[in-house]
Amino acid sequence: MILTLIGIGTGNPEHLTLQAVRAINAQDMILIPRKGEGKADLAVLRRDICAQVLTNPDTQVVEFDLPVRDEATPDYQQRVRDWHDAIAATWVAAMDGAQGRIGLLVWGDPSLYDSTLRIAERLEPAPVIEVVPGITSLQALTAAHGIPINDIGAPFVVTTGRQLRDHGWPAGADRVAVMLDGACAFQTLDPAGLHIWWGAYVGMAEQIICAGPVADVTDQIITMRAEARAAHGWIMDIYILARH
Repeated sequence: MILTLIGIGTGNPEHLTLQAVRAINAQDMILIPRKGEGKADLAVLRRDICAQVLTNPDTQVVEFDLPVRDEATPDYQQRVRDWHDAIAATWVAAMDGAQGRIGLLVWGDPSLYDSTLRIAERLEPAPVIEVVPGITSLQALTAAHGIPINDIGAPFVVTTGRQLRDHGWPAGADRVAVMLDGACAFQTLDPAGLHIWWGAYVGMAEQIICAGPVADVTDQIITMRAEARAAHGWIMDIYILARH
């Protein structure tokens, strides 16, 4: 079996590369996860992408329900490992013994804060894994704001909201890109001299963005985020912080 992980960008079908379109049409089966009623739009977007670019009549599209992560386990790392084990088992069940080429459509790029590659390593027998890169939310965010990610010759760090909240500003970084932040962790930092470029659903029709000194726009971002999540049932947001 060949398992192809296809980066599909941030939900905009125009983010698909020609390589991604070819890969989608080369599959014998494409798996589409369902993440529950509150995130039904995510499955719909994958279906829409297939409807727009899948022209191979022999490709089977199979949907399956993702298991819910057990938040009761106190050890975060163990929670994630157990959840990945459960997801791998659902993949196997959805494949139902199928061989050939099987594809998964991955948000953004499979290499950046995505666990699809780690889950794939749990499959037995181990498949041949192919990866098709995709546009990331970080690229879509910098494009939306028309900014570079780094200052001239300067380093930047990509991290998570959990890491920013628990450990503060990363040492040695002039700029910090923050992903997977469910609670606006930038609120835990001293806002003096901090500038933020924030966006949700970047690259999509629903895109919303905000930028400015953290001290001035924090309340606005929190309100925009809450309203967008209530409207859509889910939210994917990302931001960049810089010290001035």
